[in-house]
Amino acid sequence: MPLNFSTARKPIMTFALAGLADIVLLLLIFFLLTSSFVPQFGIRVNLPRVEAGAPTQAQYVTVVLTEDGRFYVEQQQVGREDLLNVLRNVKGERTTLVLRADRRATVEQFAYVASTARALGMTVLMATERPDVSPLR
Repeated sequence: MPLNFSTARKPIMTFALAGLADIVLLLLIFFLLTSSFVPQFGIRVNLPRVEAGAPTQAQYVTVVLTEDGRFYVEQQQVGREDLLNVLRNVKGERTTLVLRADRRATVEQFAYVASTARALGMTVLMATERPDVSPLR
């Protein structure tokens, strides 16, 4: 006896979009949570532009060098002569220093911060601005 698998019901010809909407919403949430956010700092400097940048670590010490030669460590103004002691105090377990230098700052000022950080065994990263990303003004 042959088996008859046919049915009297017609196949469903519509496509339910509810499942697709759920997947798109979950993907949107995933990308929002995993994207990197640019931290906004209180001291504004004009960063130089480069094509690519190195990723920063989760824990770092921030040093800002303004165009008029002032140093800021973790948002606090520091004199040039006190930079080594202040960095030693705020360093803790952190091994990376991110230098946000204004593009009009001198190489001498950058070298001073870099050599001070290297004396403390810290890696120095230079914060730059990508050409395709404009700063919030």
